[in-house]
Amino acid sequence: MTVATRAELADFLRTRRERLTPDDVGLPSGGRRRTPGLRREEVALLAGVGVTWYTWLEQGRDINASVQVLEAIAGTLRMDHQERWHLLQLAGVTVVAPGSPCHVVGEAGQAILDQLDPFPATVLSQRYEILAYNRAYNALAGDLDARDPGERNQLWLFFTDPHWRDLCIANRAEAAAHLVGTMRAGLADHLDDPLWTELVRRLREASEEFDALWRRHDVVDRALPAKDFRSPVGDLHLQLTRFHAGQLPGGARMMVYTPRDEVTRARLHQLVAADPVQRLRAV
Repeated sequence: MTVATRAELADFLRTRRERLTPDDVGLPSGGRRRTPGLRREEVALLAGVGVTWYTWLEQGRDINASVQVLEAIAGTLRMDHQERWHLLQLAGVTVVAPGSPCHVVGEAGQAILDQLDPFPATVLSQRYEILAYNRAYNALAGDLDARDPGERNQLWLFFTDPHWRDLCIANRAEAAAHLVGTMRAGLADHLDDPLWTELVRRLREASEEFDALWRRHDVVDRALPAKDFRSPVGDLHLQLTRFHAGQLPGGARMMVYTPRDEVTRARLHQLVAADPVQRLRAV
């Protein structure tokens, strides 16, 4: 386990501990507390491990933990399925083969995206790089064609771009937390990858909103299927579907947005009509 991984594991455990109260786990509160959440000795007691050992684990020291002990800690800290997986991965228990970099979707993949018009569709890397997209997605995203390829990252645009800041109609806070949580989960297998860590560093410096969410250490691995967006032709009520295809290397996935009502369907046709020139959109 590297220094970076141990530090990430330590922060994750601390934030999970601090979100619980003694009442949550059936312990007496013991009066006023100087710091939020459970104490380390309380977690150690409930998990059946030594206080010193657990303290070292939360301090990021180089110690080993068995699956059984990690499961006991996860249960004590009321972790859900995704958080348990994240904990095991950080501790080096879960081995996930890293995907190869995905730079080009190719003409065949682009042709599929183009055929999906007027439904917005894009291919994203694990780091939320926008690898390819069709006309409808281009119009919805605020003309990606005009942007430098290095700026075509969904996370970066969501937290730094004025157009993307106003894109969500009502659920921006939920969408922001979801994006950061999925990025945090994905980072666990790439803590020593400078492409991942540099993106996180830049986002934390550029966006107070991202930084605050990042410090919560929440992890998620589920889609938010209902999407409501503002667009030049009116509000769009969409359904998101993710496709993980073996032909897309590096863990990339295709995202397709379909209309939830007939008004949105008609507006999607108007959106594509505003961008009549078909261009190659693979990065």
